[in-house]
Amino acid sequence: MSWEVVIGLEIHAQLTTKTKIFSGSSIAYGAEPNTQASNIDLGMPGTLPVLNAGVINKSIALGLALDAVIGRKSVFDRKNYFYPDLPKGYQTTQLEHPIVGQGKLEIEIDGQKKVIGVTRAHLEEDAGKSNHGIVPGMSGIDLNRAGTPLLEIVSDPDMSSAQEAVAYAKKMHELVQYLGICDGNMQEGSFRVDSNVSIRKPGDPLGTRTELKNINSFKFIEKAIEFEIERQIEIIESGGTIVQETRLYDSENNTTRSMRSKEEANDYRYFPCPDLLPVIITEEDIEAVQATMPELPDAKRTRYVSQFGLSDYDAGVLTSSRDMAEFFEDLVAKTDAKDPKLCANWMTSGFAAALNKDGLSVSDSPITAEQLAGMLQRIMDNTISGKIAKQVFEAMWNGEGSADEIIESKGLKQITDSGAIEALVDEVLANNPDQVQAYKDGQEKMMGYFVGQIMKASGGQANPGQVNQMLKAKLSS
Repeated sequence: MSWEVVIGLEIHAQLTTKTKIFSGSSIAYGAEPNTQASNIDLGMPGTLPVLNAGVINKSIALGLALDAVIGRKSVFDRKNYFYPDLPKGYQTTQLEHPIVGQGKLEIEIDGQKKVIGVTRAHLEEDAGKSNHGIVPGMSGIDLNRAGTPLLEIVSDPDMSSAQEAVAYAKKMHELVQYLGICDGNMQEGSFRVDSNVSIRKPGDPLGTRTELKNINSFKFIEKAIEFEIERQIEIIESGGTIVQETRLYDSENNTTRSMRSKEEANDYRYFPCPDLLPVIITEEDIEAVQATMPELPDAKRTRYVSQFGLSDYDAGVLTSSRDMAEFFEDLVAKTDAKDPKLCANWMTSGFAAALNKDGLSVSDSPITAEQLAGMLQRIMDNTISGKIAKQVFEAMWNGEGSADEIIESKGLKQITDSGAIEALVDEVLANNPDQVQAYKDGQEKMMGYFVGQIMKASGGQANPGQVNQMLKAKLSS
C-alpha cells in the first residue's frame, strides 16, 4: 500500500537579546540554576511585564527575509496550562495576531527546488527546564530560561520526506544566523525543532499527527521522522489507529516514545494578556529594519557565481555561514581580487578541513584572512608552489609565524631559475633512458613519472609549470 507523508515543523529560535522578553534578567547561558529569574519571570503578585523592544526588530527582519506579511497590530495572549517548569501557570505568547504572517522559504534537494510555506512566526517567552535524576528519585526545576525570548516559526505542512524537513530546518537555521537574530546553537537549546508527522493515502484528508519534541541535531531530526513514519505505517496497516500525542526521540535506540497526549489549542483557554498593550508596527518601523538587512544567503550565492566565477558548490560552501562568507570576502579583498577562485579553493579545502579537524568555527580560526592572504600572494607570485603552500599553511595553523617568515626559515622558496631547472631535467632524462624511449614510443603517461622524479630531486621546490614546459620541449626535440 502506498502512503503519503505530511510533515510540518515548528522551530523555536531564541533571539539574541541580552535580556529576557519581559524583564531585565540576563539570558546568558550556563549560569547557576535559578540565579537569572526575577520576580517578573516568576509572575509574582504586583509585578508587570515590559516588552523588550529588541525582539520587535528581530522579528520584522525574519518576516522581510521570508517575504512574509508583517503584522501591523501584534497582540500578546496568555496560553494557560500547568507544567512544573512554567512558574506563572501560563505562557505569554501570540495567537490571533502574530508579528509575522504568511511567508515562504525555498529549499533545494539534489538540484530540485521546492517552496515551503511559512504559516506564521510569533513571539513568546520560554519556560524553565526540568532536570531529572540529579538526585535519585527527584527532579529539579531551573527557572533561568523562563522568560527567554523565542520566535516560534511554524511551517505549512508542505514537506513530504525527512530529507525535505532537514533541508528546511537547515535553511532556516542558516537564515536566522545570517540575520543575527539567533546564534543557532542547537546543543544549548537556542534553536529547537519540533516535527509534526502524519501519513495518509493519496487524496485522503490529513491523518492524525504526532509531534516529535525538541530534537537537537539535524541528523536526529531525519532519523526521528523516518522512524515515526515507519511506526505509523505499521500501526495503521495492522488495523490500529494513530493517537495524537507528543513523542520524544531516543537517539541511543533510534526510537520514539510517548511523552504526553497532545491537547488541542482550545484547551489552552487563550485570552489577550491584560498586562501588555498591542504593538503597532508602522511602515517607518519596517523601512528602518529593511535598511539594516544584510545580503541574504541565496542572493550572496548567486553573486559569488556571477562576480567571482565560482561553481554552485563552492558558492554554497562559502555562504553556509555568515562568518565563512565574511572571511572569504575579506580574503578576496586582501589579495586585491587577483584570483577569487584560488581563495575559494583554499577556503573550501585546506581551511575548511583544518577547522573541521580541530572542531573550530570560522571565528575561532588561528589564521586570519590577512595571514591566509599573505600565503596566497606567495602562490600568485610563484614564490611557492601549491604543494609547498600546504606545508606553509600547516605551520601557520600551528602558530609558527607568517607565510613569509615560514618560507624564509624553512627554505621553501620555489626554484624558478631556468638554468637550475634545466639541469634537473637533464639529469632525470639521462638517468632514465628506457622511460624516455617509452615516452617517444607513445606512452605519454611517462610525463608524470618524469615530473615526479624532478620534483623529488628538487625537494618539491621546482616550479611545476617550468618543469612541464622544459620537459615537453626536450622530449619533443
